[in-house]
Amino acid sequence: MKIGAKIFKALGRTRSSISKPLKALKRKKNDESLILQLKESLITSDVGISTTDVIIDKLSKNKTDNPIRLIQEILLTHLPNQNTIPVIPPKSVIFLVGVNGTGKTTTTAKLANLLSKQNLKIFMIGADTYRAAAAEQLEEWARRLNMKIVSNAQSRDPSAVLFDGLKSAKKNNSDVVIVDTAGRLHTYKNLMSELEKMVRLVNRHFPEFNIVSLLTIDASLGQNSLIQAHEFTQLFKIDGVILTKMDGTARGGIAFPLFDELKIPVMYIGIGEKLDDLIPFNANDYIKSIIGID
Repeated sequence: MKIGAKIFKALGRTRSSISKPLKALKRKKNDESLILQLKESLITSDVGISTTDVIIDKLSKNKTDNPIRLIQEILLTHLPNQNTIPVIPPKSVIFLVGVNGTGKTTTTAKLANLLSKQNLKIFMIGADTYRAAAAEQLEEWARRLNMKIVSNAQSRDPSAVLFDGLKSAKKNNSDVVIVDTAGRLHTYKNLMSELEKMVRLVNRHFPEFNIVSLLTIDASLGQNSLIQAHEFTQLFKIDGVILTKMDGTARGGIAFPLFDELKIPVMYIGIGEKLDDLIPFNANDYIKSIIGID
């Protein structure tokens, strides 16, 4: 299945709530009740208040024969131009961060699998020292993917694990190092300080590596995810987002407020449990899948 078809399938629940009033508007132009239905659907799908207001305002003022096309054009202006595969530069350390339950460990393996297909030599580090099962899980993924990994289920110092891992990655001449970190709430100041310490360690001891911080967000949590993202950005530099569990939610519009309000681009989308179920974000495919253009 092609990537565009995968995202179209994954966003089926979101699309079903939006497409009904939208298609009806094509038959009944400027029908106020349908416009209100569409507004409600967009908001409950987490497209965001500001984006929704722009759409409703333009629909109310424009007697267009093609409201779907008009909305597509509006939505494109509320996302960064991301119609190419996200570029992870060689010699990068990718920190996967986020709260508990967003799927960081599995996403680490999926991202490793995806980037390895771009002819990048991948190394994984299991720096979640608070959950013993995380190290075991990541080691199993590394075995399946035939990739190098450093983790230590006995350690309670993620920076020590990171240091050992980066030494090994450097010796292995790895292109990209993906670091699975412990789940943490922004309110846990010691854990947030721990992340900052890990970043300082890379800058101080391994300056040849670029640092990329990706926030994993459970798409099904809606506005709670947006609040989490906002709080993380106050304390830690976030370069992009990986939306997980997209296939099980009707709230698939969260990419719009993430960029509108926080200027954080979505870089990847998780659409299932398999290794190949992490796909690069594509603005056109995403919008078409939400409003029903196949």
